[in-house]
Amino acid sequence: MVLLHVLFEHAAGYALFAVKEVEEVGLLIPQVEETLLNVGKFNNIVKLAAFSPFKSAQSALENVNAISEGVLHEDLKLLLETHMPAKKKKALLGVADAKIGAAIQEELKIPCQTGGAVVEILRGIRLHFHSLVKGLTAQSASKAQLGLGHSYSRAKVKFNVNRVDNMIIQSISLLDQLDKDINTFSMRVREWYGYHFPELIKIVSDNYTYCRMAKFIGNRKELSEEKLEEMEEIVMDSAKAQAVLDASRSSMGMDISPIDLINIESFSSRVISLSEYRKELQEYLRSKMSQVAPSLSALIGEVVGARLISHAGSLTNLAKYPASTVQILGAEKALFRALKTRGNTPKYGLIFHSTFIGRAAMKNKGRISRYLANKCTIASRIDCFSEIPTSVFGDKLREQVEERLAFYETGEVPRKNLDVMKEAQQEATEVVSEVKRKLEKKEKKRKKREKRQLEALAAEEPSQKKTKENGEEDEEPKKKKKKRHSEAEVSENGMEEETSSKKKKKNTEPEEAPQKPKKKKKSKVETES
Repeated sequence: MVLLHVLFEHAAGYALFAVKEVEEVGLLIPQVEETLLNVGKFNNIVKLAAFSPFKSAQSALENVNAISEGVLHEDLKLLLETHMPAKKKKALLGVADAKIGAAIQEELKIPCQTGGAVVEILRGIRLHFHSLVKGLTAQSASKAQLGLGHSYSRAKVKFNVNRVDNMIIQSISLLDQLDKDINTFSMRVREWYGYHFPELIKIVSDNYTYCRMAKFIGNRKELSEEKLEEMEEIVMDSAKAQAVLDASRSSMGMDISPIDLINIESFSSRVISLSEYRKELQEYLRSKMSQVAPSLSALIGEVVGARLISHAGSLTNLAKYPASTVQILGAEKALFRALKTRGNTPKYGLIFHSTFIGRAAMKNKGRISRYLANKCTIASRIDCFSEIPTSVFGDKLREQVEERLAFYETGEVPRKNLDVMKEAQQEATEVVSEVKRKLEKKEKKRKKREKRQLEALAAEEPSQKKTKENGEEDEEPKKKKKKRHSEAEVSENGMEEETSSKKKKKNTEPEEAPQKPKKKKKSKVETES
């Protein structure tokens, strides 16, 4: 008799359940479905064999990451080695994921089963898990699931392999939106300012230049030959500037009030700023594409490459697509319409915007689009899976497409793919080695800088301690000096008081002195007499 055990991964920990009456369960799947909702009946089928709770939230996150990648974690390995029956008894382990089942079977030699009755039993365990495990309530189980779900999602967003692609996808979407908005706003400026100066629309065809001219001219009646040089700088053509000046003198437009002009000028300045921002965004997209997908951008251009990545969802998804899918990527509606009506399927999608298909003859458009899609797939895979992506392969693939175009036109035989790839491989290894050498230099410089900073900090610490000690020592004699100084002041003050009192006495004595000898003289005279 086969002993069936079922492994259940919960946010709280791993649980191993022993299934009773395995033969009956295997045969009577509808009965299993009926007993799922009743806990009492379900307890007759399943019994908890072991439960290994996670030690911490970090441990739970590590385990769930390992399960999602199909790797056997040490905690799970320990649980299965401890509580699974001996190999002599025929034991079968039921798991939800085939990847983790394959990993268990490879490492522990335990036969695993997915599907059939196992799926239904796992569904019942998931429903009644909090009642099957003692000490676990429904509230605590839901809290554990919520916390682990948040941490797992946060980790996935943080360590997303496609996180660089997100910037390209957002920037190309914004670029397309800006193109639509600038076009709409420019038409609004043309209509608005056209009431006052209708002739300017025919002379200046570019939207950005028209908005600049509308802002610069303002009231056409105030336009004079003094402003001709400035107009030439805007239009970049002296004949056009002169034509604008002549048209302003004989214009059929209506007069316009100063308030209307202010509004037109402010709106024109907004359109100009949007156009300038669009140029900056295109430069940003170009630099980003050269970092993320240099081969693809070298082959078909930054904008078309970014549109392909955006439509696929990421560079990794684009690399997984076959060449036939890349060829019609962006023409899904036309494809399904053709399949529905049994008409001709589309030959190209987003890659039509590349220059190669436009340069090809009508009969060769389908052939060159198929060839270009093949090369785009190769370029995207090189960019996605290479350690240090370079534009060498993209340049070589572009040369191959050029040679294929020439072959369709002139019949000149192109080089073999093997020879071209060998050349590209040699050049790429040289470029990669150069890049690695530069990176190593930067790393060495960074380490030296950090070492110097640490040494400087280490040298500063004892000097700071010394200065503190010296400061403390200096403070003590200063205090003593202050005390002595105060004592000295007190003594000096006392001495000064004594001296001042003595001086006062001396000053008072000479006043009394002449009186005393007179008395003495009198006494002497009296004695003599």
